[in-house]
Amino acid sequence: MGNPVKKRKRLTSFQKILLGFIGVILLGALILMLPISAKSRAVTPFDQALFTSTSAVCVTGLIVQDTATYWSGFGQAVILTLIQIGGLGVITMAATFVMLSGKQFSFSQRSTMQSAISAPSVGGIVRLTLFVIKGTAVIELAGAAAMMPVFIKDYGAKGIWMSFFHSISAFCNAGFDLMGKPDQKFSSLTSYSSHPLINIVLMLLIVVGGVGFLTWKDVITYKFRFKRYRMQSKVILLTSAVLIAVPAVIFFLHDFAQLPIGERILGSLFQSVTTRTAGFNTLDLSAMTRLGKAIFIILMLIGGSPGSTAGGMKTTTVAVLFINAISTFRRKEDPECFGRRIEAGVVKIASTVFIMYITLCFAGAATICLIEGLPLGICLFETASAVGTVGLTLGITPGLGVVSRAILILLMFLGRVGGLTVIYAAISGSSKKLSKLPTEQITVG
Repeated sequence: MGNPVKKRKRLTSFQKILLGFIGVILLGALILMLPISAKSRAVTPFDQALFTSTSAVCVTGLIVQDTATYWSGFGQAVILTLIQIGGLGVITMAATFVMLSGKQFSFSQRSTMQSAISAPSVGGIVRLTLFVIKGTAVIELAGAAAMMPVFIKDYGAKGIWMSFFHSISAFCNAGFDLMGKPDQKFSSLTSYSSHPLINIVLMLLIVVGGVGFLTWKDVITYKFRFKRYRMQSKVILLTSAVLIAVPAVIFFLHDFAQLPIGERILGSLFQSVTTRTAGFNTLDLSAMTRLGKAIFIILMLIGGSPGSTAGGMKTTTVAVLFINAISTFRRKEDPECFGRRIEAGVVKIASTVFIMYITLCFAGAATICLIEGLPLGICLFETASAVGTVGLTLGITPGLGVVSRAILILLMFLGRVGGLTVIYAAISGSSKKLSKLPTEQITVG
């Protein structure tokens, strides 16, 4: 009697996404370790290369070495490539090469692509992926072209490279910049705090990259016919508008009241936009008030929207929880929005994601606080920036020890691929049961 033939266990979509990100991060780290990647032509320590690679692939922007002054042109090109791969997603970039080769996609590949870009269904996934790739190329080229006259005027021929670098970094919500100088490292975009064109172009790139590819499709398809948008697109656009406008007003009235009116308006808007996962800053964040820093932490944790280049717990997660709370206050059985009902399963996932991000942020901050002996508030700012894949910092990241950096690496990774993706990848298969346990009342609130 022969041995039964064992079926080869296939990787799930979540496992493929997870392994794809890990593979690209490790490859990027190994390349960044090479002497050619550093201006000094010295070998970069593995922990620093790994931190930089993770930050780039996870489009975070936290750095331990100043991008402009430490990395060579080759190293900067590697970082930009990692940002582009991380922004669009490893699976989307792999799908691009498959399409260029003329090969057909299997159902399994289409399913993985669906999970990678948070598409509602497998149908039309190849067309949607092609739309994402073409749209990304057009927007990044337009952003670079708009900034090029300014950067060429300030930096000569090098301004061309800087235009492309900052356009891609902004659209992918990465926050890496090339503004550092030997005597002024980690300066971000503070030298352009009062420049209207650079501020406006970067804000537009960040917002467009952060609202999600499916939202673009609705906007392009239906133009100004807002009622015809999918409910998700409506929720994303409305929530994004509120999360930009309200903090900007608070910053304008409270944190930046001492600035000239023009710089005050630009600074308030830019900080409100960039805080939700982009990571650039045009003003000194360490000089902000406690209220301002607290708002930053909240916005960084919320992040961008699903199916976008941004990280964080997502705007839809917060919106669903808010809508559910309103429905509870009104004693409605189901949460409703724009004439549609939101399923209970979606509320359950939103609650899980919310708790997961809050736990990761506070646990990471508490651990770093104990190890480094730093104030908890500063540590919370850094961990919120990491798990929200933002990249804003109060200046402590370059001085952290190996263990604290490892914590930030883990948070950046979880913030980009999503905590649920990691859990679903680790626990494959269905856990549904035909029978259910008896219920019992528990009082909450």
